[in-house]
Amino acid sequence: MNPDLEKLQPYPFEKLAQLKEGIMPPQELEHIALSIGEPRHAAPGFIAEILQSSVGKLSSYPLTKGAVELRQSITNWLTQRFKLPENSLDAERHILPVNGTREALFAFAQAIIDRQRNPLIVMPNPFYQIYEGAAFLSGAEPYFLNSTEDNNFIPDFDSVPENVWDRCQLLYLCSPGNPSGAVIDTPTLQQLMSLAEKHDFIIASDECYSEIYFDEQSPPPGLLEAAAQAGNTDYKRCVVFHSLSKRSNLPGLRSGFVAGDAEVLQQFFKYRTYHGCAMSPPYQLASIAAWSDEQHVQENRRLYREKFDAVTDILKPVLDVRYPEASFYLWQKTPIDDTEFAQGLFKYQNITVLPGRYLSREMNNTNPGEHYVRIALVAKVEECIEAAQRIRRYVESL
Repeated sequence: MNPDLEKLQPYPFEKLAQLKEGIMPPQELEHIALSIGEPRHAAPGFIAEILQSSVGKLSSYPLTKGAVELRQSITNWLTQRFKLPENSLDAERHILPVNGTREALFAFAQAIIDRQRNPLIVMPNPFYQIYEGAAFLSGAEPYFLNSTEDNNFIPDFDSVPENVWDRCQLLYLCSPGNPSGAVIDTPTLQQLMSLAEKHDFIIASDECYSEIYFDEQSPPPGLLEAAAQAGNTDYKRCVVFHSLSKRSNLPGLRSGFVAGDAEVLQQFFKYRTYHGCAMSPPYQLASIAAWSDEQHVQENRRLYREKFDAVTDILKPVLDVRYPEASFYLWQKTPIDDTEFAQGLFKYQNITVLPGRYLSREMNNTNPGEHYVRIALVAKVEECIEAAQRIRRYVESL
């Protein structure tokens, strides 16, 4: 067996199940799950119609690169959404459809890391655990950058020693961030591009929450957008990951894409031809329609705004609750230990949230997730309001 498998830590939800084991919550209270970032809003109706009408397409093998129509729809969306120069993206060279960003974020490291050069993969802390697993299985060492309230939950890139950047082969970003919803601004993204050029590493920007924001006039910036504004219209060293899971409430479709540096994507495509991970033709047709429609995405954001407005109003009297910049998470500071808070909330109010320490690793003698819980406002509006009222009652009982 691959010895690097032994380095993998239990997934956060395994730890959460152990934390809740043996506890009997009040049976008169219906369970409300706010721990998993799985969208519960209705999927667009037109997607089901396309899937039903395209079953006949299953009789042929799909291309690893995906249909040109899908790649062009993604190109059009990226260009419009991030105000990229017309024709700076080539659907043939800069776009690669993938079966969800989780699969792609993991596979990307396997394709590009040179394990013979003592590699580091730098990543935020707290983080999406796929980044860490990708590092270990690619033969690299993860290096964690604490994201704390003192720095508005953005990693302190200025504190990274030169020798770390020298060993870095891949920098994972997550903006808007999981779990904080913090957004990395354009000047910082451009600073990181300069570091990537100087120290010879690639930036992989996980932007799967980019379409869940609250000000329709101020969408979060993206890495390709920052690159284009800096004159890097070849998108050198820049690769972004996007998904329909959160944007379009289609987590089960497992549809996303990777875009950016053409030379890097050429190598990633070569890896994927052996990986055997082409997207099925019906899913490609559904994805074309989803990337081509913004009306359902705007409605999605409206529902999240409604939930955040209601929940924050209920919790403000008892917690220092703050609207995130984007995403559907509340990264909530707790008045007691985060595991104790999550356990008690389940025991007394039958609500499940995720302790922050389960999303973090100890770095510089601190775990930046301690005394926080991640609350995913993915349930229906009424459920989220009910959950907020119960959380308030629990906090008042402490």
